[in-house]
Amino acid sequence: MLHRKNKLNLPEPFDNPDRWVVSYADFITLLFAFFTTMYAISHVDMGKLEKFTGSMKEAFKAQKVSQPITPFEGIKPIQQEAFQIERELKEIVREYDRIKEIRITVEEEGVRISFADTVVFESGSAELKEEIKPLLNSVLSLIKKTTNQIVIEGHTDNIPFKGSRYNSNWELSAARATSVLSYFLKDGSVDPSRFSVAGYGEYRPVAPNTTPEGRAKNRRVEIVFLIKKVR
Repeated sequence: MLHRKNKLNLPEPFDNPDRWVVSYADFITLLFAFFTTMYAISHVDMGKLEKFTGSMKEAFKAQKVSQPITPFEGIKPIQQEAFQIERELKEIVREYDRIKEIRITVEEEGVRISFADTVVFESGSAELKEEIKPLLNSVLSLIKKTTNQIVIEGHTDNIPFKGSRYNSNWELSAARATSVLSYFLKDGSVDPSRFSVAGYGEYRPVAPNTTPEGRAKNRRVEIVFLIKKVR
């Protein structure tokens, strides 16, 4: 049987075994773009976002939304108020960077600043160290600028404590929280009704009490700026 000749003398088509590389490269590029976008939107500068939103509303003469936007199920919105308090606390701590072992976290209930017990007190004592008072003054200045309810918490590790003044970890943790409260209230510049104290002893650990490092993390005093929940 005779084969017809290619009248245009074109080369016969053939399958390129490496064609999959092109599709694979496109897939990797799209994947990189996706994760880059996700990373970018997870680090939003709230100040710039507000300015951008305001500019867009002005440009399009946007009207106020009559009904609040319902958040996606399972996603809990964090109010801008919490971000603002977190930012100001970080600025305060940055000014006192010589003082270590301070953590700031944003949680569902509010913004928490946590001090290791050795930063604030001598071992077994509820008397404030002099070197921590300037930092507490700065935190108090922020408290005065806000209207949030403030909770001061005392925590210990699980090593039984018995001293000349305090008979248990419960008493020591409560005394330390009360000591910070008394310092905040001593000049009468803030409303006492905004504050509450709690002594949790060893019963709210943030690390296992099985190592010296874990026990050190559990001995702490925390100041919580409560944030009203979005309804």
